Amino acid sequence: MPGPSTVSAPVAVSARDFSWRHAGRRSPALSSLTLDIAAGEKVLLLGASGAGKSTLLHALAGVLGEGSGPDAAGEQHGSLTLDGVDPLQAHGRAGLVLQDPDSQLVLSRVGDEVAFGAENLRVPPQEIWERVRTSLDDVGLAVPLHHSTAALSGGQKQRLALASVLAMRPGLLLLDEPTANLDPDGVTEVRAAVERVLARTGATLIVVEHRVAVWADVVDRVVVLAAGGGILADGPPGQVLSDPGTRARLAAAGVWLPGAAPDVAGPAPGSPGAPLLEALGLSAGRPKAPAVLRGVDLELRAGSALGITGPNGAGKSTLALTLGGLLKPAAGTLQAAPALAGRAGTAPWRWKSTDLVTRIGTVFQEPEHQFLAPTVHDELAFGPRRTGHRSETDIAGLVQALAERLRLTALLDANPFTLSGGEKRRLSVATMIATEPDILLLDEPTFGQDANTWAELVGLLRSLLAEGKAVVSVTHDAEFLAALGGNLLRVEHGTALAGAVA
Repeated sequence: MPGPSTVSAPVAVSARDFSWRHAGRRSPALSSLTLDIAAGEKVLLLGASGAGKSTLLHALAGVLGEGSGPDAAGEQHGSLTLDGVDPLQAHGRAGLVLQDPDSQLVLSRVGDEVAFGAENLRVPPQEIWERVRTSLDDVGLAVPLHHSTAALSGGQKQRLALASVLAMRPGLLLLDEPTANLDPDGVTEVRAAVERVLARTGATLIVVEHRVAVWADVVDRVVVLAAGGGILADGPPGQVLSDPGTRARLAAAGVWLPGAAPDVAGPAPGSPGAPLLEALGLSAGRPKAPAVLRGVDLELRAGSALGITGPNGAGKSTLALTLGGLLKPAAGTLQAAPALAGRAGTAPWRWKSTDLVTRIGTVFQEPEHQFLAPTVHDELAFGPRRTGHRSETDIAGLVQALAERLRLTALLDANPFTLSGGEKRRLSVATMIATEPDILLLDEPTFGQDANTWAELVGLLRSLLAEGKAVVSVTHDAEFLAALGGNLLRVEHGTALAGAVA
């Protein structure tokens, strides 16, 4: 291992028939991978949802087989090395940036957060703060060292997570869908930060991202994992993404291809029905904090879609939680119409949980925040069992139907926390659909989806709209908004501007 003052040399990666199976899973999450990545190469790693992309990154980062989480127990076959060393022994040689920056932020101040990893590698104190400042400069995050990490925007948090990894001076940079939940400006910020870092350090890069266009002109190689194991395609971006035969195989596997939109099934959205929920002069904010959004007026009707969009940090998720009855309005009114309220009353934030979940089903931005059961099957059955409206026979049929529709059938016995990011998202959406709410409220519903699962999810939501359900989506996915149609609410600078989806 290099000394603490040494800038790590680029790392070479080698996999030989490498497989990993999570404990309790019948099938491996990643299988039969043989791959060499030269030191300093920049690789875009693609593949269908569940093909093992995140598993490979976690294995390279040395976090499979350690700790007490769901990845701690498992079965490995074959070999995986960094410069000939097992990743578990190559501490500090690889740095992993996760999809959700909040999941890897530890400390409350920016400077302390960036210093944390270097401190754990026993870097001398006098060198740590030089690394902190250099790393923040590398990612273009010009905030004071004492600035609150909680006060950063989504794009700033992602750059902070990147700076924290860079301060450890890794020779291998691993990025797991780093721009998936960011607005366009945030995407540009993160990609530019990565380009600056690579130009200065020459580090090896492996980045996972479903949307190919974001990274196609940054990398010099594209590797596509096959869903059943092994590699589906491997080569320069221009060759892999333009060859007709290769494109056909990739499209069939669900890889997002530049210039190719997936076909969406399901009925086209129809005319809205009866009113369900109305907001007048609504202000939204977290408890004991100033309102982040004021003066929101909207009416949500049965069979209608509403997209909520805008920059990261503008208050979209806070508004969604307020509309979903999980936060009390800071001011103004939020009133459920009789068709929605029934005997529960007109104020959603006062409803009991069993009343709420059958009327408004909320899917959080982070799927793990709503998982409660040890298996995918029990997770899907949990809501219907709690409402008490269905027999066990009916629940079993509902679980099977949702699992088949969203490609979760083979995972019914799996621990939800061992699923891929895209699988977790589909499960979180399915758990809310299972309770048959009148309004489905989704925060970033399409992250982690390949083209095929994206199209299936959109088709399912269009079917729910045709049945008279209302769908509210917080998203940066313009294609998703266009596929659902309906109305648009753009949130920015503390206000909300209503319009129609283009």
